[in-house]
Amino acid sequence: MRFERREQRTLFLVIAPPIIAIFAALFLSGLLIALAGAPIFEAYGNLIKGAFGSRLAITETLTRTVPLILTGLAAATAFRAKLWNIGGEGQLYIGAIAVAAISSQFLTGVPGIIQIPILLIGGAVSGMMLLLIPLWLRLRFSVDEVVTTLLLNFVAILFVSMLIDTVLKDPLAFGWPQSVPVDDEAMLPRLVSRSRLHIGLIIAIVLAVVTYFIQSRTVFGIRSRAVGLNATAANFAGVPLGRTLTIVAVVSGGFAGLAGAVEVMGVQSYVTTELSPGYGYSGIVVAMLANLNPIGVIFAALFIAAMFVGADSMSRAMEIPTYIADVTVALSLLCMLVAVFFTQYRIRK
Repeated sequence: MRFERREQRTLFLVIAPPIIAIFAALFLSGLLIALAGAPIFEAYGNLIKGAFGSRLAITETLTRTVPLILTGLAAATAFRAKLWNIGGEGQLYIGAIAVAAISSQFLTGVPGIIQIPILLIGGAVSGMMLLLIPLWLRLRFSVDEVVTTLLLNFVAILFVSMLIDTVLKDPLAFGWPQSVPVDDEAMLPRLVSRSRLHIGLIIAIVLAVVTYFIQSRTVFGIRSRAVGLNATAANFAGVPLGRTLTIVAVVSGGFAGLAGAVEVMGVQSYVTTELSPGYGYSGIVVAMLANLNPIGVIFAALFIAAMFVGADSMSRAMEIPTYIADVTVALSLLCMLVAVFFTQYRIRK
């Protein structure tokens, strides 16, 4: 028995893997729910109800979807060019703290129509700068960016922790470690009244559509795909490797930094070290479930958000650990990797 690479993939082999991976993950998670002593279908019914069963549930799920779309786009854009950006979490925190610093130190009292675009750009640029460091190390010294981006996550979070305990500490927080809040004018408008759902959802969806268009219809999109398929061959064919990877890093880091900016400006209004429950890492799962397709990222992010929000309701209703959601997300990634492998290879005798 041997594995033979497929010469081409049908449309079914492109669409089927995410669906198969999700159902396989739900089946395996169902076994864990059964071991916990709860009826599987009732548990999943509570999960769906908790994610979509009311106005509050829907808006909370969509609110959690926003940063997942952006971090998913960050991972998908980088992975498409074989730039292994595992640093979305750190880039998110750097984007968030940049927004808090710029708003509180330089833009207090500035009208929102001016302040909001400046802060969104500032958060994105901060994320870009953090990813350019590992890229420079890769291009200059051939340092593996998996290691450097991963380790920079911890450096970035510790740096943010230092800032919110010193120069950016909120004097009205009664000793609680959080940054000064962004200006009221900097908060993103709400899409639904009396909810946390904000205009960041529209921004994220528009960026996903624009990214899909760029990747499928522009010269840069073709170049980034060529670099991902075979960097040596692409370089031999005249594709500027360094310039292409730099643009990819700018876009990828910008998406992750923007996720942090949107989370602060749309939901929290200030920065703590608990700002993200792992959005940067979950973005990798989102990208893989979407098969690195920017449009697919929207639906994959919605699925992951629904799992996290619905698991809380399921846990309260049936006393099932909320870690079931984390397990399901992890299993989705593993199942997706296996499914993608068999879309690229067939078994031959």
